[in-house]
Formats: sequence, structure tokens, C-alpha cells
Amino acid sequence: MIVDVVQESQPDLADYASVPIAFEVREVMRITAGPPESGRHVLTARAVTPPWWKDYDASDGGPASWATQFDLSYWTFFAARANGARVGSASVVFRAPDMDMLGGRTDIAILWDIRVAPAARGNGVGSALVAAVEAWATACGAEWLEVEAQDINAPACRFYARHGFELRATDPDAYPDLPNEMQLLWYKRLRRLSFRAK
Repeated sequence: MIVDVVQESQPDLADYASVPIAFEVREVMRITAGPPESGRHVLTARAVTPPWWKDYDASDGGPASWATQFDLSYWTFFAARANGARVGSASVVFRAPDMDMLGGRTDIAILWDIRVAPAARGNGVGSALVAAVEAWATACGAEWLEVEAQDINAPACRFYARHGFELRATDPDAYPDLPNEMQLLWYKRLRRLSFRAK
């Protein structure tokens, strides 16, 4: 599949959200501490029966609600298209004073949302979106890229690990309305752009 990723200057959030974020939960990640000196976590997948569908857009309003919750002037949006059709979407937040997850830091960009159309999953769409977000964040001066996932989203955990993110923090109490889900925060150190004089 040939994927073209473009930055959207004025995103149509309804079009953005036309790519569903829902997924089938077949496994839950069990997180244990790695060796103390490593500061890392070990993830082990555990199958769940019966599987169930999870749709965060249905529970929190999804992209349609973002403008009422956040100042989107600090957000950047990307669209992935194949043969002219949208097959993926991503959004990144940087230096947003209203974003609690940033904790006031100006060296971290947050990959707030990434979604790939079900029929296009496994074809490099997510990788192309992450590459575009990383390039944009690096060019803007970010040193880290952070992304949030949950222990019930095993495919996302594997995806982030494959793309060089490290699980740095977990919070089993992050979602009071979802007591059976654990927040996982992944971080990736971005390469600084370097220029050599000729």
C-alpha cells in the first residue's frame, strides 16, 4: 500500500474521526518491573475470553469534543491517504499550556491520537504517521515524544515498542471511570537535527 502523509493546516475533525479508533481487546498486558538498574518494565500479554470491542471515541466524544476541551492552536494534525482515501489520522500537541500531561515542559511533544482504518491496519500506515509526527516534532525543537496507551491495547503497546518508545510510567488509578484499565506512558527520545558545515 502506498501511503501519503500530509500535515493538515485546518483539519476537518469529522473527516479526521471518520477513521475509527475502535479495536477488539483479545489480550491484556501484564506489567512487571525489570531489573532495578534498568528503569524498564516487562510486558507480558495475557489472552482474555471472551474478547470485547473498545471504542474510546464512543466513551469520551472523540475528536468532535476536542475543541470544547482544549486550545487546538497548539495542536498539529496529519492525514494518511491511500488512493485518495483517508486511511489514517494523527494529532500531536506541543508547548500547550492547557495540557496537564505536559506538566509545563517545553521539550516534550505528545502524540495525542493515532488511528488507522481497520482495512488498512498492518500495511505501514501507522508507521508512516509516526514518522511524520517525529519529523515535525524534531523540527519544532521537541526532544521527546510521549504517547499514552492502556494495558488493554496490546497491539498499540507492541507498535510503540517496535518504533523505539520505552514504557516509562504506569498508573492503575488514572481512569476512575475505567477501573480495569491501566494508563501506560511511553516515551521516545528524538534525534536532534544536525548540520555540518562544508
